[in-house]
Amino acid sequence: MSSPAAALLLVEDDDVLAPLVVRHLEESGFSIHWAKDGEAAWKRLESHSVDLAILDIMLPGEDGLSLCRRLRKRFGATAIIMVTARGEESDRILGLDLGADDYLPKPFSLWELEARIKAVLRRSAGAKPSADGPLQIDPDKRSATFRGQLLDLTRTEFDLLAKFAAEPGRVFSRDLLLDCVKGGESDAFDRAIDTHISNLRRKIGDDPKSPAYLKTVWGVGYRFEIS
Repeated sequence: MSSPAAALLLVEDDDVLAPLVVRHLEESGFSIHWAKDGEAAWKRLESHSVDLAILDIMLPGEDGLSLCRRLRKRFGATAIIMVTARGEESDRILGLDLGADDYLPKPFSLWELEARIKAVLRRSAGAKPSADGPLQIDPDKRSATFRGQLLDLTRTEFDLLAKFAAEPGRVFSRDLLLDCVKGGESDAFDRAIDTHISNLRRKIGDDPKSPAYLKTVWGVGYRFEIS
């Protein structure tokens, strides 16, 4: 028996681009619904579960960043990919800070979008539990606790933490972590890693100036140490 198709929500007001995206992703085996603005998107989210949302930043009415913030707060398990013609790094960082799992600037190829979607969903399915210790990870519920406190994590933060926890003490190169965040795409940007690591440190109570758990290995990457 084949597994059910992943449910996607595309929030895009471009009447030329959106039908192309919908057709391509449907032909690739996804179940996808198209909403032209935040209001229509929210109605869909209230009535149907969604595995991943593709949000354009420049939308009529509520913009994609605001929608991302609300979606992450209400439906924390839903993955989010931001799409926009605005390519400034500040927009990318803000989207990640608000809980987006990936970021794709326009113009983009439909095959690249498909690859990004599959990578985010694959990272979610591939999370592993940590060993016994102060950090406990439940891959089925996609939840993590640190020293008894439940962590409020985005999907990407959870995936990164699970990767670190599976091999404590291992030094993960920036390229390897970029693969985790971006699914191996060549245009992944270093600041994405910095943002996610900074967010993880804050959420586990790590001192950013002298971290005890998520340590920087200068010129190489990061490692996770726990006792």
